[in-house]
Amino acid sequence: MCNAGKKRRRRTQRDYNMGFKLAVVDQVEKGEMTYKQAQRHYGIQGRSTVLTWLRKHGKLDWSTTRQHSMSKSQETPEQKIKRLERELEDERVRNLVLDGMVTIMDQEYGAGLRKKLFIRTARALQAQRQVSLSRSCRCFGFSRQSVYQILQRRRQRQAELEPLYDCVMRLRRHMPRLGTRQLYYLLQDDLRRLGIKIGRDRLFDWLREHRLLIRPRRNYTKTTHSKHWMRKHPNLLAGCKPWRPEQVFVSDITYVESDEGVHYLSLVTDAFSRKIMGHLLSHSMAASEVVRALKQAIDNRMTRAPLIHHSDRGLQYCSGCYQDVLKKHHITPSMTDGYDCYQNALAERINGILKQEFLLHRCKTFEDLRQLVREAINTYNTMRPHSALAMQTPETVHQKASG
Repeated sequence: MCNAGKKRRRRTQRDYNMGFKLAVVDQVEKGEMTYKQAQRHYGIQGRSTVLTWLRKHGKLDWSTTRQHSMSKSQETPEQKIKRLERELEDERVRNLVLDGMVTIMDQEYGAGLRKKLFIRTARALQAQRQVSLSRSCRCFGFSRQSVYQILQRRRQRQAELEPLYDCVMRLRRHMPRLGTRQLYYLLQDDLRRLGIKIGRDRLFDWLREHRLLIRPRRNYTKTTHSKHWMRKHPNLLAGCKPWRPEQVFVSDITYVESDEGVHYLSLVTDAFSRKIMGHLLSHSMAASEVVRALKQAIDNRMTRAPLIHHSDRGLQYCSGCYQDVLKKHHITPSMTDGYDCYQNALAERINGILKQEFLLHRCKTFEDLRQLVREAINTYNTMRPHSALAMQTPETVHQKASG
């Protein structure tokens, strides 16, 4: 009886509940025994049953078993030497590959990563007291003197560019999300006055270092309902580019929010000068509200030359009251071929500039938002250089061409 009790009963698959499986997996992964030892110790049926549990429930990678067959504490000296030699060889190959990647980037793309990143990394490791600067320089073939010379030049360059911060912030107070290309154009007078030499690409790097680089915002809300019974007009701008002001007006509606709710901004823009000719902020997208922006744009015209009005197929633009105003002032209507924002891309772009660069803060009231919109449009028209206009403002281009 005693001998029978000492004799282990061989288990079947039904005896292996989840708790038992997890306990065996935990023991093996802690290194208390190998999976083969666990199989013999518990009398588990099958040659690879424990290995299957490890692959299914384990936290380590058991796709190959050689790495986990024995814990480091159970290694013999010979096994430890072989393992360390294997790890050293793997690290040597990894360093060769990384070094080759950096060399290719430096040679083919002119990135200069080796020097730039070496100094930053070596100084960080020195500050953390992990690796001395002398040892880092020796391993990578640099001299400490060259490192200190580069750091000295960087400090001098930072001192030279220090006045640039105030110049950038002065412009950003009026246009807080002005793009770097437009910003570089507006800074030219300040750069000459201060005697600072900096290129556009270096300005990108400088803004990034000072956390002043603008990140584009991406959002989308549909404000166009084009599936209606009213008459749609053909697209007259396909393959046509305007060559004078007040030849084509483009219109669109976008939404803006305040603490009082969602509001709608109707814009009418000159396609040649990019000047916003008319706008209206309202509580709804009713045609009677949208048409007021059109009337404002007509009042602001400087010529009476033939004019095309282009928009999407929204019901506001197809409505009778809107089309009556166009007909009264002899303006030819034009519409997109469907709900395709690319056919009214200029109007969409103006919406994006206002919302991403100017209408950044949520107002408490509708009246505060109305004032913010008015100021933003005035700044856009008269102060912001436009890349499509050779860095001139829309107001300047409109006045020159119309005169």
